[in-house]
Amino acid sequence: MSKTQALIVSAPGAAFEKAEMPLRELAADSVAINIKYSGICHSDIHQVRDEWFEGIFPMVPGHEIVGEVTAVGDSVTKFKVGDRVGVGTFVDSCGTCDPCKRGMENYCRTGNVQTYNGRHYDGEESYGGYAKDVVVKEHFVLKVPENLDYAAAAPLLCAGVTVWSPLKHWKVGPGMKVAIMGLGGLGHMAVKFAAAMGAETYVLGHSPNKAQDAKEMGATEYLITAESFESHKDTFDVILNTVSADIELDALIGMLKVGGTLIYVGVSGNNQSFHPFSLITGLKSIAGANTGSISGTQEMLDFCGEHNIVSTIEMVDASDPKAIDDAYARVVGSDIRYRFVIDASTI
Repeated sequence: MSKTQALIVSAPGAAFEKAEMPLRELAADSVAINIKYSGICHSDIHQVRDEWFEGIFPMVPGHEIVGEVTAVGDSVTKFKVGDRVGVGTFVDSCGTCDPCKRGMENYCRTGNVQTYNGRHYDGEESYGGYAKDVVVKEHFVLKVPENLDYAAAAPLLCAGVTVWSPLKHWKVGPGMKVAIMGLGGLGHMAVKFAAAMGAETYVLGHSPNKAQDAKEMGATEYLITAESFESHKDTFDVILNTVSADIELDALIGMLKVGGTLIYVGVSGNNQSFHPFSLITGLKSIAGANTGSISGTQEMLDFCGEHNIVSTIEMVDASDPKAIDDAYARVVGSDIRYRFVIDASTI
């Protein structure tokens, strides 16, 4: 089996180290990619530390991958050597369940194959983007527009599509008022998208020092959440929650217009509760969304190309693997504006 250099965690919570990572064989329907940049997602941290479920170790995280095609299988038609491509949060799905048939592979009922910390249907472990190379099935590879900054495009493959999908599904656009809760790795992308879609966009946050950032990204106003429950009652068509903290659901629902929807993409580790009257007195809904389909991700990337939208990033030089541990500490401490991206050439 072929191998490549990668940043590997040998056990839950262990420090990163450089080592060799197995590569999938280049099958007729697959694409070999030389990774240029890989984003750091907060979910990488949860999985490396076994905070969600028991992980598979050794682990190579990373599901925000951009790179260049170096080889293609005999049956590949969409890509050629030299193409700029991306890989997101999953690299296979069953293709036979109802969601897969409807082009919603992210909701595969069999269980899609996660880019890392998962297993392919043949039992092999999946390894992610903190590496120099990866081999992925053609269907799960995306085209990255040429005009987008390579490194800053990497977080689009998870952070971008995670907020794009609900904004598209709930038809955010002109004439709507949308509130984005939290201006972090997810929230800052949501603000850029909602504003570019033509919605009147607001940010709900707790830190006023991000107000200028929000306006530069297209927000009409930055609101301190706890101070806005009454002043902005019955205001928003959509509130997109991108934070992982517990929230005051009844007060937040009160900010929705009649028929409005509160959408979860950020997830607290605790159960959340609300009073049913918060919903039935205003035809309101609570909903959730999980990343995006392959076609939806490509649509998002094309939209980003048309509007020149990328993530706001800090670059990580991985020459010393400790730089990844340090970046993780800063993410947990909310000391990042707004996403870290690893320069894979330094691995």
